Amino acid sequence: MNDPDPINQEAPEAAPTLSIIPLGGIGEIGMNCTVLECGDDIIVIDAGLMFPDPEMLGVDIVIPDFTYLYENRHKVRAILLTHGHEDHIGALPFLLRELNVPVYGTRLTLGFVKDKLKEHGLDEKAELVTVKPREVVEIGCFRVEFIRVTHSIVDGVGLGITTPAGCVVHTGDFKIDPTPVDNEVMDLGTFSAYGDRGTLAFLSDSTNALQGGYTFSEKEVRRGLEEIFQKAKGRIVVATFASNIHRVQQIMDVAVMHGRKVILNGRSMISNALIALDLGYLTMPPETWLKIDALKKLPDDQVVLITTGSQGEPMSALTLMAANEHKHFQIRKGDTIVLSSKMIPGNERAITRIINHLFKLGAEVFYEKVSEVHVSGHASKEELKLLLNIVRPKFFIPVHGEYRHLVHHAKLAQKVNIPEENIFILEDGEVMEFTASTARRAGRVPAGRVLIDGKVPGGVDTVVLRDRMKLAHDGVVIVILAIEQATGRVVSGPDIVSRGFLFEDASQELLAEVKQVVLDTLQVMIPEAKGDWSLVSARVRSSLKKFINKRLERRPMILPVIMEV
Repeated sequence: MNDPDPINQEAPEAAPTLSIIPLGGIGEIGMNCTVLECGDDIIVIDAGLMFPDPEMLGVDIVIPDFTYLYENRHKVRAILLTHGHEDHIGALPFLLRELNVPVYGTRLTLGFVKDKLKEHGLDEKAELVTVKPREVVEIGCFRVEFIRVTHSIVDGVGLGITTPAGCVVHTGDFKIDPTPVDNEVMDLGTFSAYGDRGTLAFLSDSTNALQGGYTFSEKEVRRGLEEIFQKAKGRIVVATFASNIHRVQQIMDVAVMHGRKVILNGRSMISNALIALDLGYLTMPPETWLKIDALKKLPDDQVVLITTGSQGEPMSALTLMAANEHKHFQIRKGDTIVLSSKMIPGNERAITRIINHLFKLGAEVFYEKVSEVHVSGHASKEELKLLLNIVRPKFFIPVHGEYRHLVHHAKLAQKVNIPEENIFILEDGEVMEFTASTARRAGRVPAGRVLIDGKVPGGVDTVVLRDRMKLAHDGVVIVILAIEQATGRVVSGPDIVSRGFLFEDASQELLAEVKQVVLDTLQVMIPEAKGDWSLVSARVRSSLKKFINKRLERRPMILPVIMEV
């Protein structure tokens, strides 16, 4: 029997390949965005922002670098949202300016999204698709099932994604709350079904991977609130996250129990409450919610003010109250202030300063470290291990956390018998490539942070940020000169103007030295420059920089201004 002609043989079909690419949310809290790519199809999970670090002067928010999605816009089929927190939906308007793709999310999540897109003038353009837990949608080669999870916001979901290479499960943000406020428990059965079917890759929330035991139920907060409300004789102010509708609901319920009226303060607080009320996620008697103008007429023992500002944001309502600058509410002795939120890392100093000011004004202040007024929305160690055991993935990628959180989550995975070589701690932009039985690191795509300052297109450049930091630390020195064009003679100046530096209070002797350095430089440079004032400007800057650094050990920004006359 003759062997078949190899030329006529069909090449074996290549195994389907899936790429998982985090563009944000790895090694940081915030900016969550993950790309799944298979063949000619891409889906995006979340598009979140991060709030700026203190050294990011003048920056409003930070978003992921979406360059890879823009370069592959012809492949992007949809954006899937796990829940309505800013670190998962905040960058969506910036992404939708460039990509015209459908956005899938639950009712409350899309309610918050619509409000956000309206601010950016994108509400008419966006295609928003409402989904329910356990609903399945086909998107390109992906089959996506939305799985209910419990978190610190209503209507959160995880994702079960069937791909040609295998099943991928993404938890979103979650904790296993057996007694949620809305009685909608986490759908562990569906997560278990993916474990039974066989999960190729599992991406799980790592935020509380360092916390032992189990995270307390949201209902535990009510006990702490009831105790505080029972003892309070005067006005009560509760500061919390505007998106935590369950927390707002519990505050309202306790207020009604004690015969108090509720006033909401802060634009995002009012906006989110109205959305939740309209969609049926928030309920209260009609006469309970009053406008802030009612403060003047209400007795102190009937007032509950729910406000934003629990993180010490500079212009937030609580910050203004602590500074006695709030338009409608001045803190006085007998007031009770409750900070019903966790101190986000980096905000501790600002929050502590506010607490101190509130105490000085005579208020009684309760916060997480001294009272049970907050519980986390993220799973602790035992819950993380439980879900790993239920889903039983072949490969595991910890997400949503700083690097230390990811490392500790990886160690938990090893404890439940996931081999170390099957666990991958990634970086933003790193590509993980999967087949049905293999996983490998496969290079990088463009990734990083884009700094948004107001309406500056394209974000703030690192050079601009560096200049701002220099100005903040050492100030600026401006040298003003007028030079006769024909002769090169100095006809005016040098005049020295500075901001954030020493010259305003400096001795006349020091000012004279600075001017002399400039004049000596001009004497040498003007003949050499032959009318090229940019060379003169550069040499003046260099000479003055050396002098100030040697004389004062300071490095201000130096700006020569040369005018031709």
